Amino acid sequence: MCKTCGCALPRAIDQNSAMQPVGPFRAINVVQDILAANDRTAAHNRTHFDEHGVLAINVMSSPGAGKTALLEATILALKSRYRIAVIEGDLETENDANRIRACGVPAIQITTGTACHLDASLVHQALHDMSLDGIDLLFIENVGNLVCPASFDLGQHLNVTLLSVTEGDDKPAKYPVIFRASDLVVLSKTDLLAVLEDFDPTRAATCLRNLGLETTMIHTAARRVPSIGAWLDWLTAALEHRRAPRSVVFSGATAHQDA
Repeated sequence: MCKTCGCALPRAIDQNSAMQPVGPFRAINVVQDILAANDRTAAHNRTHFDEHGVLAINVMSSPGAGKTALLEATILALKSRYRIAVIEGDLETENDANRIRACGVPAIQITTGTACHLDASLVHQALHDMSLDGIDLLFIENVGNLVCPASFDLGQHLNVTLLSVTEGDDKPAKYPVIFRASDLVVLSKTDLLAVLEDFDPTRAATCLRNLGLETTMIHTAARRVPSIGAWLDWLTAALEHRRAPRSVVFSGATAHQDA
């Protein structure tokens, strides 16, 4: 696991104490400083997006939930209307960035090595290799993980989390932090529901509601016969809100920060 978010520390560190004993040594609590530094860089990234009129969306999920497939289908559906770019995050390979480039839009691959999430500084570095001039929509596909990505602001305006029907329908109950941080939950691979007996979309929605949230959950299928209409409508509404006067409220999600 990674050392930046604290998950590699020998034990959890009390945020209310500067130092805690760990065996014969004393561990210095640096987690708060790391997050504070990350938030400063994230604010810088967001300012950069705002200056270019870009809507930045952080896409999160467990590995294999269909993030890249959804982005491919989205690009093919919207690239004639909007200018789209993608930042991809994975431990290794450029596989996903190559898939996105094959759709005809720019993509930068971030390989994190052992880090289980993207952070603001990694996104900032990637932006040095990507021109945002003329870009309407930037997707940041985070590393597949339902834990650490929720804790790190990247400078995005909105968070989207995918829940695949090939996973358990109790994921919102098991991993509440990432779902609480989400502006939208996308139930992916719904074309497989006919052959899956152990996933109940109603139960998944109930788990989400039990977190005390009114977050919208939409159904999508990105392969075979794509069904992404609700997702495209949500994106269009988000982009229109981005360009609207500050007094206009986006009913589809709560933006991280108004333009």
